[in-house]
Amino acid sequence: MKIIKLTENNLTQAVAASCEVLRNGGVVLLPTETVYGLVCPFQDKDAEERIYKLKMRDKNKRFAAFVKDYRSLAKYGLKITPLIAEMADTYCPGKITIIGECENGDTLGFRMPDHEFITALLTELDFPLSSTSANVSGEPNITCVEEAITSLNGEVDLVIDGGVIPENSLASTVVDCSKGDKAVILRQGGLVIDTKFL
Repeated sequence: MKIIKLTENNLTQAVAASCEVLRNGGVVLLPTETVYGLVCPFQDKDAEERIYKLKMRDKNKRFAAFVKDYRSLAKYGLKITPLIAEMADTYCPGKITIIGECENGDTLGFRMPDHEFITALLTELDFPLSSTSANVSGEPNITCVEEAITSLNGEVDLVIDGGVIPENSLASTVVDCSKGDKAVILRQGGLVIDTKFL
């Protein structure tokens, strides 16, 4: 397991190393502006299976997509409704996960993190990432990379150490936009939603 400590001078190298791992179907532990997370190529079943085992997560709980441009998820079946577009244009990038309905009746959640490293990573990649927080399911969110490494049930391929995330940082606010023209808050996190959307 390789560990890269982010500095002011190695962002490009850290992105390149992460891209190499992800293009080969690997799993990366990385920082966001909210908590530490785990990512792998979007809809890569083998890589997602590894994350389920690392987190000891219920396989009925889907992963959200990290994406550079939410409109690109239309090719994965997401219906870009006016509500989703307005919410994403208002709050993204930021501390919000938006869930929408897909053409096949399933749902898909997405997030556009407001974090320099992840923005650079998604810009380099030509696909979104399956993402989830790096804590074991049911345990508190993790803001320290050492804690993430020791708590997981196994090893990732690459660790990006972005330092300690402030303890008062909250996970993203999760909103369900799949049921009409109003959003429903499923988890209140670090972002407060304007009542006009609710």
